Amino acid sequence: MFGSRSRLLKQSRNTRNVQFPVLFMFLILVLVALLLILGKNGHRPSLMSDLVNEKWNSLDSLVGLDPTVEFRNGTDLIWQIPDSPKAVLFLAHGCNGRAVNFWDKSPNCPNCVGLPEERLIVLHALARNFAVLAVSSKGICWSLGEERWIVKDIIQWWVAKQNVDKLPIFALGASSGGYFVSVLATVLPFKGIALMIAEGVYSHLDITKDYPPTLFVHMPKDETRNRKIEKYLIAMREKGIDVAEIKCTEFPLTTQFFANRIPGLDLNLSEKLFDVFQEKGFIDKNGYMRDDGRAIPWKTALEERNILLPDKSVINHIQEEMNLAFAYHEMTSLQSEQILDWFESHLN
Repeated sequence: MFGSRSRLLKQSRNTRNVQFPVLFMFLILVLVALLLILGKNGHRPSLMSDLVNEKWNSLDSLVGLDPTVEFRNGTDLIWQIPDSPKAVLFLAHGCNGRAVNFWDKSPNCPNCVGLPEERLIVLHALARNFAVLAVSSKGICWSLGEERWIVKDIIQWWVAKQNVDKLPIFALGASSGGYFVSVLATVLPFKGIALMIAEGVYSHLDITKDYPPTLFVHMPKDETRNRKIEKYLIAMREKGIDVAEIKCTEFPLTTQFFANRIPGLDLNLSEKLFDVFQEKGFIDKNGYMRDDGRAIPWKTALEERNILLPDKSVINHIQEEMNLAFAYHEMTSLQSEQILDWFESHLN
């Protein structure tokens, strides 16, 4: 009887010895699964959350928007120079954009509209002591022929007039502006360029190792453009060109998101927008946009709910932020500090 009991005790201990590592491994697997689920559902690192929640007036204590507007060579240019500038940043808008998108409406610029992402890019640049110059394309989008020579003349004339011709010049272009900057860099000695949501036109350019350092700021959800950028990164490195990339990913909307990002839009309206998007299924249960803002009938949804906007111009502001959250093809200021860090690494 005692022998039988001894065997049972040994079996019980052996079973516990086996169960412990199995239970431990089970807990590890559960933890890994939870991390994967949280990652999938959009619980990004706190840094991304901080960037998304950056308020439109968060840089007010450092710098304000106070532009000067001029007209030259058949187009308008808008600029602002901070105290003790260390570099010049040329900005090229995308299709249907204008230089007025980068500054808020003011007595000096009554036609300015200050789109959320564009204005924050300018504010970040000014806070880092970059003189900022934006020029409007002659057409809806930038052309890649004669217009490069027109803009080259404008930039050279402007830096000489403002006595900043000794400063290094950088360029940032988005979408059509990115293609344009990739061509403009063949005729102007930029210290570095950033192509935002654009892969450039490098299949048509015979570039050499003297081509300026190039930063691709793109949204990998656009798989076709992502593949082209990956291809160009390899090809340009092989030519000895300093290249890098910043990938911009989607993020969920919150009740305060629009109020944080758009001047003149209060928290009450921001909450109403979020509620409508949720009710209509424009966002999923985790707050992610189901489609690009351009493809969603959100304006009709607001009319059905009798939700009034403070101004019709706010429509473009809201749509830009929706597009930003969807992260397929939109101007973005969220990576401004990374972009400017990269520019500054090429000052010397």
